Amino acid sequence: MTTQPALAIEDMTAERVLAGDTAGKPTRSRFAMERVNWPGTIVLALCALTVLVPLYVTVTMAFKTQSQAVDGNAFTWPTPWSIEGFTAAWELTNFPRAFTVSLLITVFTVAGTIVLAALAAFAISRNWDHKLFRYSFYYLLAALFLPFPVVALPQIQLTGLTGLDNPAGVIILKIMFGLSFSILLFTAFLRSIPHELEESARIDGASTNQTFWRLIFPLLAPMSATVGIFAFLASWNDFMMPSLIISDPALQTLPVVQNIFQTQFSNNYNVSFASYLMAMAPAIVVYLFTQRWVVEGVTQGAVKG
Repeated sequence: MTTQPALAIEDMTAERVLAGDTAGKPTRSRFAMERVNWPGTIVLALCALTVLVPLYVTVTMAFKTQSQAVDGNAFTWPTPWSIEGFTAAWELTNFPRAFTVSLLITVFTVAGTIVLAALAAFAISRNWDHKLFRYSFYYLLAALFLPFPVVALPQIQLTGLTGLDNPAGVIILKIMFGLSFSILLFTAFLRSIPHELEESARIDGASTNQTFWRLIFPLLAPMSATVGIFAFLASWNDFMMPSLIISDPALQTLPVVQNIFQTQFSNNYNVSFASYLMAMAPAIVVYLFTQRWVVEGVTQGAVKG
């Protein structure tokens, strides 16, 4: 009597094998590789080359001597490697001062954008039923279609009249012009955070201020990183706003300083490429270490949990 279940199981296994059922075994179709989208792969490869090739030329030219840089072979490897281009660019552009000005503008811009955008988005998302907050959000979205060049002249006049024709004025304007997009991202992310968390904090006696800084703001870390990266890249690489707002050439940012000394760079390719490489190196390093947060923050804010 005890052997009947075993015999039944053996019979069922035999029937499944005869019927071609191989669910219990790894099949070729299950582990088969997905089809490669060759057209898309080729397009992405070509797009990558448009970035990698200029970057390769920039690096090789920066480490060449002046005689090697003007020999007409931009793709050749520097032999020997030389840092004379970096030394000349460091002294010619007064790199430490320009780098410090760019860094201060970028740091304060990133911090101000994250804090103000998070506060505004929190107020809008939690008071969406009120027309004032809802229309304020629409007003901020409309500001996305108003780029700085359109209002550059009045901004120049206002900063000059108020004594903000300096890096401080650039910081304020960069934060204001970056709020619309940042609030849009934060608002989308806040809608994925359950309201029950805030209700629990209020039951425990937390105020609105405590709820935001101790509960909500830490949860905004992925989106804060995303907003910070966008603000960093926009501020660090900006040329137009500092060149128009800052009146003192000694307080200009790296992109503007490089443009000022463009005539000295025209015949010294190794110096010019070394200067460009030093200017864009911080942005490349920051993006390489934080790029995963861009996708993470955007995808988490795109789906309401």
